[in-house]
Amino acid sequence: MSYRFALAGNPNSGKTTLFNNLTGNNAHVGNWPGVTVERREGKCKKSTENIVIIDLPGIYSLSPYTPEEIVARDFLTNDKPDVIINIVDATNIERNLYLTTQLLELGIPTIIALNMMDEVELRGDRIDVVNLEKQLGVPVVPITASKNQGIEELLNRALSFDKANPLTTKNALENTKICDTIQEISELLAAGGYTNTLYYAIKLIERDEQIKDTLKLNPSLNLSIDKAIVRAEHQSGEEIEMLIADLRYQYITEAISEHVQKGKTAGELTFSDKVDKIVTHRILGLPIFFLIMYLVFEIAVGTIGAWIVDPFGAFLTETLPEVVTNFLIWAGASEAIQSLVVGGVLTGVGNVLSFLPQIVLLFLCLSILEDVGYMARVAFVMDRIFRYFGLSGKAFVPLLMGYGCSVPAIMATRTLEDVKSRRLAITVMPFMSCSAKLPVYAVFAGAFFTAHQGLVMFTLYSLGILIAMLSCLLLNKTVLRGDAAPFVMELPPYRIPTLKATTTHTWEKAKGYVVKVGTILLSMTVVIWFLQSFNFSLQLVDNSSESIFGSIGSAIAPIFAWNGFGFIKGTTIAHWQIGAALLTGLIAKEAVVSTLGILYINDGGEQLTSALSTALQAHFTPLAAFSAIVFVLLYAPCVAAIATAKKELNSWKWTLFTVAYQCGAAWLISMIIYQVGYWLGIGLV
Repeated sequence: MSYRFALAGNPNSGKTTLFNNLTGNNAHVGNWPGVTVERREGKCKKSTENIVIIDLPGIYSLSPYTPEEIVARDFLTNDKPDVIINIVDATNIERNLYLTTQLLELGIPTIIALNMMDEVELRGDRIDVVNLEKQLGVPVVPITASKNQGIEELLNRALSFDKANPLTTKNALENTKICDTIQEISELLAAGGYTNTLYYAIKLIERDEQIKDTLKLNPSLNLSIDKAIVRAEHQSGEEIEMLIADLRYQYITEAISEHVQKGKTAGELTFSDKVDKIVTHRILGLPIFFLIMYLVFEIAVGTIGAWIVDPFGAFLTETLPEVVTNFLIWAGASEAIQSLVVGGVLTGVGNVLSFLPQIVLLFLCLSILEDVGYMARVAFVMDRIFRYFGLSGKAFVPLLMGYGCSVPAIMATRTLEDVKSRRLAITVMPFMSCSAKLPVYAVFAGAFFTAHQGLVMFTLYSLGILIAMLSCLLLNKTVLRGDAAPFVMELPPYRIPTLKATTTHTWEKAKGYVVKVGTILLSMTVVIWFLQSFNFSLQLVDNSSESIFGSIGSAIAPIFAWNGFGFIKGTTIAHWQIGAALLTGLIAKEAVVSTLGILYINDGGEQLTSALSTALQAHFTPLAAFSAIVFVLLYAPCVAAIATAKKELNSWKWTLFTVAYQCGAAWLISMIIYQVGYWLGIGLV
């Protein structure tokens, strides 16, 4: 026999941690709401039974407002899992049980997993699990998912639901002033042939339009139900939706008052409260954030990063090619094969992989900040700024995810309540530098700004945020008018990052980067080598400027004449290599580095057969180099991100608009930086 167990709960309650524990997966776990935006499935490895675990996006109630909340409710109401495992954050039990009261109305066997019990003990709180279980009428199992505590009992009790269950599930709205109305509408629905009438009756009373559309009530039944609702509202003298919410919380308060004892007295500040007084301060909050991010970039690409990157990069770009070249000569390989393997594959892939240590360090630092809970505070601090530009602080979550990869970040915009906010966030998402752009920044910063690499990185990332906010302001005043959605976000308690979670998150990001280099970029290096070795007549050329790539790049390069890198430094020769590299960057941003490496090193000039840094210095002035990386910072993302944007926006019109806007902004800002710098006499040599 097979089972389907659905994990449902509030955002940041530990659903994904439990999912990983049960299935052995490595889904991203973060100490902030909104990490899960899609339904995940996995086979349970903790039981001999055939159990499929479904991890649903976090929801606060069964009245959804965002796309990922709709995903969770639709699955629960339409697919009907065998058991709902309701994960409840035991440190915030009152707020979490609000969803529980609604889940119990679905008529699906439900078990409560009281998670984070280790933190409950640390706080000195006490929960009488046995009596709480009797009060709620459903099994309650204390667990600590991150430490694998209570998991076996949870599974055993979930599997026993098909057997006799002595508990009687309680309805939070029983014996209240609207229970007669619920009963009346339930009977009307039952007479109309509907099932699960308790849940649907309450949703109709709450005036849930999506449920009404789903039920397709006939006019007569719809009129009878509307009359019952109006009558109940008139009798109570309150707005019906607010009344139901109040009644639920009254039930929860009564249920836990006798069975939950807080270790701290009311009003006593917790450790998180004390820290928040500093990091979320109206004046100090933002400077603290920028200081922390500056330190992160100094660690990742400054002195510490250089200690690791320099020897690692030297091995990949100097020692390894030399060894392979000698081997190929000894083996009698032709010059064409040597050029393909060394000048194509090793040069292209090696130049990108050489920055892997910096990427690992950056992800490690960001993972620690996420797991601690600091990033949720940044969203709170940013709300005051974001709101001025037409976004709520909640948009900071997907925008921050954009520093890893734009694809999941664009998907995470589902957590935003309205279409306008999602369109704004997706349009400016590429301005948040994804990890694929880091090698581009690093190679240029290493070549031209050796003593200030960390500062250059910090400047680029800060510039991305600035342009994103100015773009939001512009779009919010023109094509996307409207007020920002209200900002409601839970601030999780500060937690000590676990070694397993932090290393797993970092490893998954690093592995994804290496896999991408070993698949997409490896294939691209072969294509690039071919395009720069042959002309349109498929004849081998001695001068790469006469190749297929040379012709394409020469046509693109003049577009960037005002940006400072349309022509090779000090000449009137079209800088076709950078034009070609920017084109391949639309496939994958790392390809900009691999393309430049292949094109420069195979250009035939004696000066360009050394390190890529030397080649860059021969082609760019420092000002032109900075202008080029600003363009890379801002222009359209990779095709995978564009395809994801099309899916989320569900509009070719808006997708093409976002791509055009991103490329236009990149050209304009890059041009302004170069022209102002040139006028001021900065970086001309």
